[in-house]
Amino acid sequence: MIADDYFDATRRERRALRTLAAQIPVVLHGVTLGLASAVPVERRRLERTARLCDEVQPDYWSEHLAFVRGGGIEIGHLAAPPRNNATVEGAAANLERATRIVGSAPLVENVATLIDPPASDRDEATWINDILGASRCRLLLDLHNLYANATNFGFDASHFLARIPAERVAAIHLAGGKWIGDIHNAAGRRLLDDHLHDVPDPVYELLTEVGARVPGPLTVILERDGHYPPIDRLLEELDVARAALARGRRQRDAVSEAAA
Repeated sequence: MIADDYFDATRRERRALRTLAAQIPVVLHGVTLGLASAVPVERRRLERTARLCDEVQPDYWSEHLAFVRGGGIEIGHLAAPPRNNATVEGAAANLERATRIVGSAPLVENVATLIDPPASDRDEATWINDILGASRCRLLLDLHNLYANATNFGFDASHFLARIPAERVAAIHLAGGKWIGDIHNAAGRRLLDDHLHDVPDPVYELLTEVGARVPGPLTVILERDGHYPPIDRLLEELDVARAALARGRRQRDAVSEAAA
């Protein structure tokens, strides 16, 4: 559930959400806090998140390693900040504050970007590791965001996974996107993460890699924000995801047995 959609919800809507959470696992996913910023997150936003978490008692809550405002201007979407000391320190301070006010640490999610953030002095994997090292948070690893960034900026997604501390990965997002720009010119096109398309095969392959690396349990969520196919097609995607994760778990178990 998008947490921000319920900040101004009616009593009836919030009661319905509480009823749903009592029947099935529910997670709350934030989109407007702007945790990865040198600017402190507004206390009012955190307090509203805290009240919602207290009401719903989700399995966990999560937010993005992104910024959404600066200098009093609302950007209107999740933007990748400069990857430098200022945003590492800002994110660590915001995460500590969020954990204290909400009462639990959020899972933090990597974001997709169409431009390499200017004023960066380190790559994405190093930046995420620095934030994880400075906080108590675990990672919500969005594999399509990783795939899109790797495709757009020419780095190896598998190498990225090898550099992320596997024990800190707690959940996975799967989604799909589309090509934008000049599709006939590789230098002029970008893969857009829009959550409106089927999960591509390379993302399932990354899920298998994650299953082989991560020692603990994983929550895997299929994200779709529109252009919904028939429910049978969505269930097929979930079956493909289960099979991909199971392959990774078998690889992990085989390595453990060989080492014993």
